[in-house]
Amino acid sequence: MFTALVARQTENGYAAALESLTDADLPASDVTIDVAYSSLNYKDALAVTKRGRIVRKFPMVLGIDLAGTVVSSNDSRFAPGDLVLGTGQGLGESDWGGYTQRARVRANALVRLPDGMSLEQSMQLGTAGLTAMLCVMALEKYGIEPQRGEIVVTGATGGVGSLAVMLLARRGFSVVASTGRPEHEEYLRSLGASSILAREELEKKGAPMQSERWAGGVDTAGGAMLANLFAQTSYGGAIACCGMAGGHELNITVWPLILRNVSLLGVSSLVTPKDERIDAWSRLARDIDFAKLREISRIEPLSRIFEVSEELLAGKVHGRVVIEV
Repeated sequence: MFTALVARQTENGYAAALESLTDADLPASDVTIDVAYSSLNYKDALAVTKRGRIVRKFPMVLGIDLAGTVVSSNDSRFAPGDLVLGTGQGLGESDWGGYTQRARVRANALVRLPDGMSLEQSMQLGTAGLTAMLCVMALEKYGIEPQRGEIVVTGATGGVGSLAVMLLARRGFSVVASTGRPEHEEYLRSLGASSILAREELEKKGAPMQSERWAGGVDTAGGAMLANLFAQTSYGGAIACCGMAGGHELNITVWPLILRNVSLLGVSSLVTPKDERIDAWSRLARDIDFAKLREISRIEPLSRIFEVSEELLAGKVHGRVVIEV
């Protein structure tokens, strides 16, 4: 017997509850895992609280991340005893996810735990860490370098934002952290932010072309904030866009594109090809300050998933939450 957070369809949508399951309940798939940890991401909180259309079929074990030890495998790439992690790739949406003590998942959804990283550390990062690293890699690929000027990160106290600030600062960038929570200025500076920008400055309706301020940025907000960042980015700059916490609509003109050669770089960790995931996780193992990561992370038991999800959506969580299953 093992415990899992299962969402089951009801007349009014679905209900999620902790249940006792057995191996016979697991779906047919490639790799069976004893799960040690998962994590809590914005998407998870939406699914747990039933505020977002995340779950694609039922019944569904929630949780888009997992890390644990392989018990059995019918895929030659994994063997019993291997330490593995999985993020996105349909987990918790179309395939059973990580809020469970036992999982059976597709081999392609998994990567081996990188050398020098523990299972707990991998979930201190989770989807948020992978997304932040993919944003950094997108900016690097586009040629955005520290000497070109300041780089801005929106939603900087959130999971992706916090880790993006840390990664960019460690790469030598002068990072401007945008937040609506000025009480966390010391926290953001401890991650490496050189200055703090009030969220309100980016939420105001602005002109389609504004004074050039940023060499690039990582945007987790979308909406009006992304529109202003786009209008303020310097010639040849780029914004890596990975979230829409501030809205999914984008009211912009083509002027920055054609007059300043500014680019919007879409970043999604949901279906990232496996080779790119392996590369990103290897980079995270090398580039993250694990001592600082521990300071900005907390562990919560699976039994508190409902309360902590509400906290996250209410903006009362900064940094990362690891779920010990």
